Amino acid sequence: MSELITADLVDLDLSAETKEAAARSLAERMVRAGRVTDLDGFLADVAAREAQMPTGLDGGIGIPHCRSAHVAEATLAFGRSGRGIDFGAPDGPADLIFLIAAPAGADDDHLTILSSLARRLMDGEFTGALRAEGDAARAAALVRGEDVPPAEDVPPAEDVPPAEEAASAGEATSAEEAASAEEAASAEEAAPAEEVAAPDADEAPTPPPFKIVAVTSCPTGIAHTYMAAESLQKAAESEGVELAVETQGSAGFGRLDPAVIAAADAVVFAHDVEVRDKARFAGKPTVDVGVKAAINRPGELIAEARDKAARGEASAPVAAGAPMDRGGELGDGYATRLRKWLMTGVSYMVPFVAAGGLLIALAFAIGGYEINEAKSVADHFVWTEVASWAALLFQIGGVAFGFLVPVLAGYIAYGMADRPGLVPGFVGGAIALTINAGFLGGLIAGLIAGAVVMAIQRVRVPAPLRGIMPVVVIPLISSAVVGFLMFLVVGKPVASLQSALTDWLGGLSGANAIILGAVLGLMMCFDLGGPLNKVAYTFAVGGLANPNEGSLKVMAAVMAAGMVPPLAMALATTVRGRLFTKAERENGKAAWVLGASFITEGAIPFAAADPLRVIPSAMAGGAVTGALSMVFGCTLRAPHGGVFVIPLIGQPLLYLVAIAAGTAVTTGLVVLLKGARGTVSADGGPAGPAEATTGADADRKVPVAA
Repeated sequence: MSELITADLVDLDLSAETKEAAARSLAERMVRAGRVTDLDGFLADVAAREAQMPTGLDGGIGIPHCRSAHVAEATLAFGRSGRGIDFGAPDGPADLIFLIAAPAGADDDHLTILSSLARRLMDGEFTGALRAEGDAARAAALVRGEDVPPAEDVPPAEDVPPAEEAASAGEATSAEEAASAEEAASAEEAAPAEEVAAPDADEAPTPPPFKIVAVTSCPTGIAHTYMAAESLQKAAESEGVELAVETQGSAGFGRLDPAVIAAADAVVFAHDVEVRDKARFAGKPTVDVGVKAAINRPGELIAEARDKAARGEASAPVAAGAPMDRGGELGDGYATRLRKWLMTGVSYMVPFVAAGGLLIALAFAIGGYEINEAKSVADHFVWTEVASWAALLFQIGGVAFGFLVPVLAGYIAYGMADRPGLVPGFVGGAIALTINAGFLGGLIAGLIAGAVVMAIQRVRVPAPLRGIMPVVVIPLISSAVVGFLMFLVVGKPVASLQSALTDWLGGLSGANAIILGAVLGLMMCFDLGGPLNKVAYTFAVGGLANPNEGSLKVMAAVMAAGMVPPLAMALATTVRGRLFTKAERENGKAAWVLGASFITEGAIPFAAADPLRVIPSAMAGGAVTGALSMVFGCTLRAPHGGVFVIPLIGQPLLYLVAIAAGTAVTTGLVVLLKGARGTVSADGGPAGPAEATTGADADRKVPVAA
């Protein structure tokens, strides 16, 4: 096994100004060392990991990292920045940057070393030594965990002048005298200590220490998992708490002893991915947070665990541990929780929609719209006929698209009640398809399934029955209840409503169609990929289950409006770059591709920096595009794809005109509103919201050139 880091992988004068540039600079060293095989592919994986959660930590540390097929062997590069680089840490820029690269099938030895490094990053002496080190080889040795002797800053002993030798001898004598004095004092204190009386029999015994078990995990399982564990361990030691941590990371998954879990007074989950075998911790006071909370405020989590145990709280309902609830606060209202539950279902549904819808659209492009009447390819398939291949794509896409409603319902229930909600959720979703209740039926089935499971989980059952509850009792009872309600109570009214909605979409024309297009455009651009955006998108996708002229127009308007914000931001940074910061101009280059691919989230960096100017501008352009798409009668059978499915769009040239018009409107408004600010920041861009132009900071601003 090669050394994890060598002097060639250390840059003590990292000159990069952005996290992307820092990652590229360090990754280039990895390429030269033969550790990374494809620079751009590896950097794309790093960026994808960074998009999941910022990798900046308190204390001036940035740890961009990923697992990648482009990594030949696990490796580490270290850079030290004099100016600091923003990695999204709450306390400001990072000056110590560690780029961690692990191959897709990394061996346990390398990953164990990486986890050890992650723990040492919590040690102030270690990071202090790295900040002070001036030699790349010695810095690499420090990172590897080797003992590095202090630098030789004094002349050799034989060259020390006599006066300095005398001074050194005097210091040594003083040190020996001090040691003798300490030994004498210790001897004097020892005698009285032996005469201390034993405690009275009536004196209360020392209470046992408070015991906590914790689980830490992050998406890649390389860094944050182990840093959170180390941070919790240190906080527990300072509080006099016994803590046992299970790190569910890439370097192995060592289960906590069941006896340790049973003896624990409370549980702390610090995780960004699902906790494995979560049922082991049921019935105990539980603190459930993201992994970064354990790194940044471990003492608060331990105090919260103590408080919950003192109040006698058992585990919260399973819904509190569901995937979309981990980032929520304990005081979240019902509306907030409902939004998270629905978003869980939508987030799992979208890949099925994209895969199935694009396959169907491709089949139409190859074989024409009559391909939906083709015989089953299982019975009739001719290898040399294009029509057979088109039929194959259509039928595969149809199968994938058929999962849309069951997956939506199943994962809404999962968001509410965790894994026990999956079975009744999928059953309810399948019934919704059977009775033609469609998309609306799936929504209602998922909510009913989650509610039924949550109700069952609140019922106290004898201890002998608890083991079969999640495997037999909950799936049996919940599926029966959900099936009864969907078939006999709510299913038929919902099916009627779904049919009415389909007919309404089919009859859309004139002013009604234009207004709907504008409203959908506003929704797509209001939160740029957030809940309202997803509501509009899901509404459009639901219409594709039973397509007609109106539903195809709705899908076209939604995709066109969703492309406008990133394309407009890209255009604005191109035509008036001085109104944007350097980082925004870099983001603008990527926004061209994101917008063309119908990824509305490409505009989020701009909206986050300047929401009052960017969001209204984006909404105006989205409304224009949605309305024009409806006016032009554009249709779309694919639920995703952006410009790459333009050949499949009805009225493609007019569709592009609608997108261009909305992009121009948004670009013009953004440039106008930003230009009205009249100031630029030190890097040549405008002052952001965080840079006030009053007080001492006002002196640092300069006027924008006319």
